[in-house]
Amino acid sequence: MLEGMYTAAAGMAAQQTRLDAVSNDLANVDTTGYKHTRVAFRDLVYDSAQGYGAAKGVTIGAGSAATVLGRSVEQGGMQSTGRSLDVAVNGPGFLQVKLSDGRTALTRDGNLQSDAQGHLKVHTGQLIEPPIKLPAGTDAAQVTIGADGAVSVGTTKLGKLKLVDVPAPGALQGGPDNTFVPSKGSGAIRAAAPGTSLQQGVLEGSNVDTAQAMTDMIEAQRAFQMASKAITTQDQILSIANQVKR
Repeated sequence: MLEGMYTAAAGMAAQQTRLDAVSNDLANVDTTGYKHTRVAFRDLVYDSAQGYGAAKGVTIGAGSAATVLGRSVEQGGMQSTGRSLDVAVNGPGFLQVKLSDGRTALTRDGNLQSDAQGHLKVHTGQLIEPPIKLPAGTDAAQVTIGADGAVSVGTTKLGKLKLVDVPAPGALQGGPDNTFVPSKGSGAIRAAAPGTSLQQGVLEGSNVDTAQAMTDMIEAQRAFQMASKAITTQDQILSIANQVKR
């Protein structure tokens, strides 16, 4: 009897994980370069049916569990800003930044700024890696960023925004402030494919499909309610069984 409760509880936990992921996606629908979370379901342990009358070879499942597969790598829509320090990555790849703890991270958020010393950073504070410094008194409107990432002011070349990628970008782990951190599954950082380029004065939008996310949320909520109803039904059945036994 209790197996039914365990199965329903597992279903509720799985749908809660899905709801958390979809809610986070919807909260970041306007976040530059955001990639939505991919969630899938897997079967839990199967066991042989026990008890009187159980057919030979029949197995009973223990429900399902949600598994986060990582982030989607689908490119978001391009939004023209006309701002010289805004850049969008066209094609597979990322910009490379340095986190506050010294780790190297990746991002598709090309909303760049300069700090008090002139160092280029993303708007959330992480410095571009390798570092690029604008000369004192430089007007941001004078900065030119080429398709290959070359940064220059007039005829003076200041450095290059490094375009990088990993063998399995879908397995990147989420880092702070819309960044990604390499993992064993993603593989080590390497140079981006030759076809990847930067576009100045443009930002890449989130790749979250709002309509699909809302549909997924409603579906997950209904599935969660069904699983909770199953627990209520199991509780009622157990109550009847106890009364019969008395």
